[in-house]
Amino acid sequence: MSTETNAGIPAPSAQSEIRQQQSLSTAGARNLATTTKSAPQMQGISPRWLLRKLPWVQVSGGTYRVNRRLRHSVGRGRVGFVKTGAEVRIVAPTLAEVPVLRGFQDEAVLEELASRFVQREFAPGDVLVQAGAPITEVFLIAHGKLDRLGTGKYGEETVVGTLADGDHLGDEAVRQDGGAWPYTVRAATAGTVMTLSWPAFQELHDRSEALQLQIIEYLNGFQQAQNKHGEAAIDLSAGHQGEYELPGAFVDYELKPREYELSVAQTILKVHSRVADLYNQPMNQTEHQLRLTIEALRERQEHELVNNPDFGLLGNAAYDQRFQTHSGPPTPDDMDELLSRRRGTKLFLAHPRAIAAFGRELNKRGLYPDTVEVDGKQIQSWRGVPVFPCNKIPIVGSTSSILAMRIGEDNQGVIGLHQTGIPDEYQPSLSVRFMGIDDKAIISYLVSAYYSAAILVPDAVGVLENVDIAQY
Repeated sequence: MSTETNAGIPAPSAQSEIRQQQSLSTAGARNLATTTKSAPQMQGISPRWLLRKLPWVQVSGGTYRVNRRLRHSVGRGRVGFVKTGAEVRIVAPTLAEVPVLRGFQDEAVLEELASRFVQREFAPGDVLVQAGAPITEVFLIAHGKLDRLGTGKYGEETVVGTLADGDHLGDEAVRQDGGAWPYTVRAATAGTVMTLSWPAFQELHDRSEALQLQIIEYLNGFQQAQNKHGEAAIDLSAGHQGEYELPGAFVDYELKPREYELSVAQTILKVHSRVADLYNQPMNQTEHQLRLTIEALRERQEHELVNNPDFGLLGNAAYDQRFQTHSGPPTPDDMDELLSRRRGTKLFLAHPRAIAAFGRELNKRGLYPDTVEVDGKQIQSWRGVPVFPCNKIPIVGSTSSILAMRIGEDNQGVIGLHQTGIPDEYQPSLSVRFMGIDDKAIISYLVSAYYSAAILVPDAVGVLENVDIAQY
């Protein structure tokens, strides 16, 4: 017997099996309720320790000039290379990073000089230079790591330095006739070097008047009295007695000091007037749009302070303040080396993954790092110096860098540059300027942040490079 009527409606016995709704559903109730909600969230906000710990200096004219003592010896830059398949070529203009050629602008001579280099491969353990042997070649390291070896006080072999991509050696022979290598150079990894024989260099030197003048200018500067930092010496006398004739002295300055102009990060925030008028309760839409926009600008600001080629800390650290790890991962020995190369180091800055890699090395040695309290937070430290995380430091492949800094004008360290009191200022050195309403009823605001950074003396920043963060 069928349980359906002719109209297809379930019979009473079937209706009793359907559960009847006895109260208002939550889905319906939400239409009449006021929800409890969070402010708009943003995953890209980081601690931004660099912005918080840098001393910020007011730059009223928009430009900050760093005056220094005159330096006769310039720092050693790094040469660039281009790799096509297995072939490596020198980027000729970057040969001017070698101290002997610093400031040399004859591109034709540099191109010919670059073409005279010969590519050579090396394997781990290969000896490229033997101490005491005559210097007959210039080496440019295209890729790989080399150890400079010396002899300790008791005759043991010691590593006195490490050379890596872009470094060079042998050019110092220009300053001496019949010079010999004062150290041995042995490959720590496989890699590639570009070599130039002295006869090939001498032949080009003999027929290029511009190159001859460049070498003479370099030698004249090198022969000037200078201290261990390459600064013009100040004649002094001490420990004398009687009517000793005192030396005359003066402090010479750089004639062309470096100037830092404030950089800018900008965006245009757009808010529809209907949103601003009708949907501002319980949260102000414009205010939260602006808040998150400023957060993004500040993140970009910190990124630029680390990576900008003109004023960023990584790109502008002096090359004699760049160090290589001894074995790949960041060990306590590497951190001690970085710390010992400057006075008054106030902070380390490292990618969180580099900090984790350092922690693994400490665990291997059974060491437990101390912590220091900074702004109410416990921060890992090394030798009492806090190690701040900074995710703006790039990771290339499986390697990163760790920075050590001295900060402040009084300490001749690193400083941040900004200008407060600008028109429509919303935060220090950040302005929010109303730009109008267009014909689509969209309100526009120009949001601008002005900033830069200056390294007052070269040893204010040190960089531990090629830090392996993947090795366990």
